[in-house]
Amino acid sequence: MATLLSHPKRRPPLLRQAIKIRRRRVGELQDPLPQRAQERALLYEEALYTVLHRLGQPEPNHVGEASELLRYLQEAFHMEPQEHQQMLQRVRELEKPTFCLKATVKQAKGILGKDVSGFSDPYCLLGIEQGVGVLGGSPGSRRRQKAVVRHTIPEEQTHRTQVITQTLNPVWDETFILEFEDISNASFRLDMWDLDTVESVRQKLGELTDLHGLRRIFKEARKDKGQDDFLGNVDLRCREDQWYPLEPCTETYPDRGQCHLQFQLIHKRRATAASRSQPSYTVHLHLLQQLVSHEVTQHQAGSTSWDGSLSPQAATILFLHATQKDLSDFHQSMAQWLAYSRLYQSLEFPSSCLLHPITSIEYQWIQGRLKAEQLEELATSFSSLLAYGLSLIRRFRSVFPLSVSDSPARLQSLLRVLIQMCKMKAFGELCPSSAPLPHLVIEALRTGTVEWFHLKQQHHQPMVQGMLEAGKALLNLVQDIVGDLHQCQHTWNKIFHNALKIDLFSMAFLELQWLVAKRVQDHTAAVGGSVSPEMGESLFQLYISLKELFQLGPVPSERDGVLALDGFHRWFQPAIPSWLQKTYSVALARVQRAVQMDELVPLGELTKHSTSAVDLSTCFAQISHTARQLDWPDPEEAFMITVKFVEDTCRLALVYCSLIKARARELSTGQKDQGQAADMLCVVVNDMEQLRLVIGKLPTQLAWEVLEQRVGAVLEQGQLQNTLHAQLQGALAGLGHEIRTGVRTLAKQLEVGIATHIQKLVGIRESVLPEDAILPLMKFLEVKLCYMNTNLVQENFSSLLTLLWTHTLTVLVEVAASQRSCPLASSRLKVVLQNLEICFYAEGCGLPPEALHTATFQALQRDLELQAASSQELIQKYFCSRIQQQVRLPSSAVLTAHLEPCLTRSAPADTAHAPHPQAETTSEELGAVTVKASYRASEQKLRVELLSASSLLPLDSNGSSDPFVQLTLEPRHEFPELAPRETQKHKKDLHPLFDETFEFLVPAEPCQKDGACLLLTVLDHDTLGADDLEGEAFLPLRSVPGLTGTQEPGEVPQIRLPLTYPAPNGDPILQLLESRKGDREAQVFVRLRRQRAKQASQHAPRPGQ
Repeated sequence: MATLLSHPKRRPPLLRQAIKIRRRRVGELQDPLPQRAQERALLYEEALYTVLHRLGQPEPNHVGEASELLRYLQEAFHMEPQEHQQMLQRVRELEKPTFCLKATVKQAKGILGKDVSGFSDPYCLLGIEQGVGVLGGSPGSRRRQKAVVRHTIPEEQTHRTQVITQTLNPVWDETFILEFEDISNASFRLDMWDLDTVESVRQKLGELTDLHGLRRIFKEARKDKGQDDFLGNVDLRCREDQWYPLEPCTETYPDRGQCHLQFQLIHKRRATAASRSQPSYTVHLHLLQQLVSHEVTQHQAGSTSWDGSLSPQAATILFLHATQKDLSDFHQSMAQWLAYSRLYQSLEFPSSCLLHPITSIEYQWIQGRLKAEQLEELATSFSSLLAYGLSLIRRFRSVFPLSVSDSPARLQSLLRVLIQMCKMKAFGELCPSSAPLPHLVIEALRTGTVEWFHLKQQHHQPMVQGMLEAGKALLNLVQDIVGDLHQCQHTWNKIFHNALKIDLFSMAFLELQWLVAKRVQDHTAAVGGSVSPEMGESLFQLYISLKELFQLGPVPSERDGVLALDGFHRWFQPAIPSWLQKTYSVALARVQRAVQMDELVPLGELTKHSTSAVDLSTCFAQISHTARQLDWPDPEEAFMITVKFVEDTCRLALVYCSLIKARARELSTGQKDQGQAADMLCVVVNDMEQLRLVIGKLPTQLAWEVLEQRVGAVLEQGQLQNTLHAQLQGALAGLGHEIRTGVRTLAKQLEVGIATHIQKLVGIRESVLPEDAILPLMKFLEVKLCYMNTNLVQENFSSLLTLLWTHTLTVLVEVAASQRSCPLASSRLKVVLQNLEICFYAEGCGLPPEALHTATFQALQRDLELQAASSQELIQKYFCSRIQQQVRLPSSAVLTAHLEPCLTRSAPADTAHAPHPQAETTSEELGAVTVKASYRASEQKLRVELLSASSLLPLDSNGSSDPFVQLTLEPRHEFPELAPRETQKHKKDLHPLFDETFEFLVPAEPCQKDGACLLLTVLDHDTLGADDLEGEAFLPLRSVPGLTGTQEPGEVPQIRLPLTYPAPNGDPILQLLESRKGDREAQVFVRLRRQRAKQASQHAPRPGQ
């Protein structure tokens, strides 16, 4: 593929110069001073001469001691002590220089107005007066006199400024060189005069402005024609740049204004060879280079970086030399620029040091101030530094490594220097043909990127030739490129963009991806279609790195065209089977190794699975990570790859189950302690449960939703669900079966103990209380269930509880059936059931109520409630059930409305909703009786009015019956003293009107008990044989008016009671009573109820009658 970037055939001249830079003067750049001993000695002589002939007071921050400056020069020039002394002696013997005061008269302000106009025409006379005593004497110590300069300094040594007309604030800005021989007895003098010219009176009157001007006219009339007026003088011995007050000659006008003067002590006719043979600027440049080189070297020796600040000694020497040589600020800045720009190319110091001379040159730039050779030298320095800076930018990856913390700042500083330099007027005038800096930097970066790539490629070139070695080398190369692009993106791009608006990252990416694509495509083509496992691993790593590189590029919507890396995944298609097989093989080996090393011990109190489950989770996570790394771009192929990953993961899960069970058998073989075997079985079950949780996360880990969106347009609807989800559900089902099998095995170990303890309950002697009898069972369960809860995860523990609860109910049902006739054993079993329910519920931490209260539990609870009851209690329950049965009949609406609230409130828990065999009739098919009943508490009498019967069955052969009613208070054990009562017999009457009243003397207490009722038995009187049963009706006594209240009953309502038959198939209560052979009361009651049932069966109506 061809890259979209165009590569220019010719590079700009400066860039070619940067690329070809060879440092022709290596020695000179490392030591910028002239290397010949004679030139070095001349420069050293110049420096010593400067120090020895120093004049004036030192600057505040400069070194005042000459000895200290001499020691510094000896170190800076690397002079031996003997050589230094010889040179010092020779310099002292040289002729002294001619000392000069460079005086600049800048301006004055607030001077006197001597003309009639109120202004003056000031000018200055200045010179050096010799032989005036010690320098620094007070000018006021001498008597004030007019015309100091004119009278004390020869005219040929006197200097005069220009005349500034008609002003009180003149500006001259003129500089004069004043020679003197001995500074100790020399004094500077300056007089300021007002120039007067010969004018007529008419002219002067025309200039008159006030009364003061009129006085000036009269004063001038008395003085000589053309005589100038004295304005003030300055008498001082100093060299500072400041304002000085003008001194008067009389006290007439003491305040005469100020004059701004600047002084500088310089040399003329220096005796050194360098000063005589070389320009001052050149000598100062060499001295500056020497001292700066020494400063940088000293900092490097101390493992510190030079920050551009000169030491006080170097600053003092350079200042003295520039002052004595009378170098302008502009020439000093230019010398500093030339020295620093040259040294920067050979010594390591911050490029920010170049900013100050750049600014100074730009501020003072006037091309005409430099000679032709100086202009050429400056232009050369610009070109050289630009070429060198571009070479650094071209190699910025190695010159400014990110391993060094200040590298970004150094690069920023370099770019800032180059930008400021290229913006200079001097650069534009001296280097007009230079291309724009951004273009040069872009070309340097592009060239440097390609060069860096080839250097890296050469660095990773394998020593041994082979496809595997070539693949590893290519992989390392791509990884280096990815790392470099990350650095460009996060660090370098910001620097170049902020400085020059250059997008380094995009440029580097486009260059590198084209170079990488060609080499990767060649490598994959050379590998071919047959991929070994080792080569597959190498290609996979290469694919991942190339994918990371590709993802760094712009998205398709932001590109200008195609990339060389577009569709790179197709180059790796032959390696996909190898990758998938390698992933499965590695995972299988890890699973086998993890199981083999597993001791089946929980990892901790909160983590109940073993090491192999953790390793397996990590293994599956690695498979998911591999799938995410692959992230195959083609949707259809990506679906097939995902199917393979899911298939392999599910297969590994089932393999793990087989291996972990085999490991448990291996470790438990020969174990005498069954507890340890149970421990390991718990761990195995927990491991499988952990595996099920991990498998359940596959849709999320493999991003099925994203895959479904990608393949929606390729696959048929539902194909992904049918394939992937079917695989997953199959694996989960297999794991669920394995877990249930393990939990069932654990449950069987406990079921035997539970059954044994329940069986033992039956045989415990009667004197032992039920609560004490069940203690062994409860302790056994407490120990075992706590153990299981500790060693099983919650899901498996709940499954175990469910199995144990089901089994325990089954055992209780069997034991309860065998102990049906023993109330004591049944009572104990009832207590067992209650405590087991509490135990398995465990205050909400065990099984939920809906899991406990199964149909088996409810049936067993009812049976045990009955079996544990005494015979009298069973008889009571029998009558309760018959009363409820009667109330539920459709024809008993009146009875229901009158009695149901009371019946519901009084019904026992075991009979209120217990199913009972229904009577043969469910309506008034047998007829009904109507009664009125009341109770008088004051007399303790139960009054019953039997009013009538209706719709009785004809039981005689003549089609009629001879009915009568037998009244009995039941149960008999509650009313043993009350004999049954009978009504009169009515002949051949199916609707008899009895209208008879019966009174029973009975206390209220037994009448209020459960099951207490008035049994109304309607019989057909037979003369020859036994009476036939027409039906039975039950009136609950606790509903009788007056029984519960303190007031006597008022109007007593009639109650219509339907007649019913006993159940033909037998009542369970009766069956239970019948099984108690040794209980006479039970047997008598059962015999009577059986007789009634037999009678009922003989006359039961057939359907349709």
